Amino acid sequence: MKKLIIGGLVGGILLFLWQTLSWTVLDLHGKEYQQAPAQDTVLNFLNSQFSETGQYYLPHAKEGASSEEMQQMQKDMQGKPWAVISYHKAYDMNMMTNVITALLAAIISAFFACWVLIKQTNTSFLTTFLSSLLIGIVGYLFIPYAMNIWFQAPGAVTNFVDVLVAWGLCGIWLGWWLNRKK
Repeated sequence: MKKLIIGGLVGGILLFLWQTLSWTVLDLHGKEYQQAPAQDTVLNFLNSQFSETGQYYLPHAKEGASSEEMQQMQKDMQGKPWAVISYHKAYDMNMMTNVITALLAAIISAFFACWVLIKQTNTSFLTTFLSSLLIGIVGYLFIPYAMNIWFQAPGAVTNFVDVLVAWGLCGIWLGWWLNRKK
């Protein structure tokens, strides 16, 4: 139990520290979010069009559209602009809540990975390290990379670097911690 708790806690802190460095000091994700020309005008227009916070895919077929209507819309869209917009009615950034939530998510992720890794038999530093790395890659392929596939979302490379570094650091820690002699 001690290995699981300490492994998950330290592993989560390592994941969180890399995430923090990646998004702040190193600014690896800076190019993923660009400033829009006439941003105030764009925001005022969006505010006049969207009644609630949400994610919008433009253009999008109306609700209940037939398959023929959807196919026609896709045909009409070819070569034209499109967008995915995450719209919020009001700016309310509570950094402390975000930091705590991100730290808890990282600790829980590392705790789950640690639990899986503890269940392995005949482990070594290398198998634990590689298993940790593969756990991170599975998560990457399923969520961030899927967004890149379907919506050409930016950040495929930087998110992959984040996975390799964060889960690599966690894997180094867990490889040592879980395989050390008592």
